[in-house]
Amino acid sequence: MLQQMISWLPQLLEGARTTILLTICAVCMGLLLSIFLALGKMSKKKLISKLCSAYIFFFRGTPLLMQLYFIYFGLPQINMALTINSRFLAAFIAFSLNSAAYCSEIIRAAIQSIDKGQFEASKALGLSNAQTMRLVIFPQSIRRLIPPVANEFIMVLKDASLVSIIALSDLTKVTRAISSSTGTALVYIPAMVIYLIMTAFFEFIFHKLEAKFSKYE
Repeated sequence: MLQQMISWLPQLLEGARTTILLTICAVCMGLLLSIFLALGKMSKKKLISKLCSAYIFFFRGTPLLMQLYFIYFGLPQINMALTINSRFLAAFIAFSLNSAAYCSEIIRAAIQSIDKGQFEASKALGLSNAQTMRLVIFPQSIRRLIPPVANEFIMVLKDASLVSIIALSDLTKVTRAISSSTGTALVYIPAMVIYLIMTAFFEFIFHKLEAKFSKYE
């Protein structure tokens, strides 16, 4: 049995590579988009605030599985020009848009947790709103962002298993394929171990980052 499990490892590790790549790309893009969403939701301009709020409400209020299904299968039925032939690209778009909605609330909460005196002091020094955010608020928010962003990252890592529905060969899809071809469910044992290793590794990385930034508080 052990020898059989070892023979599955190359395929499982290739699937794990896809899972990790998708997670990192999606969360990084989600974080980038979430900055604009968070600032937009806090904007004094009602139209911008409402549009950002509607975006966040939609992507947080609907299942990621349905979003993925719609982007890959639904968009081509609206217009063939919207067809996404790359399964990885379709998954990346769906996960990025979804992650942006969750991360925007994390960033908004972190920004609003900063004492208002920091904003007033920055204004007194003649800093613009953009300079205040870039030089004063964001640096102080980083440590507060790390734990919830770490949770979001781990959630996306595990939710990446949903991409198997569009036949993207992630770790879950590869595991199911091996199980079907060999007629055994034992392949799920090494697959779960790999998931645990990935989760533990990234939790360790985020823990180190949190410890590093806490020194500057």
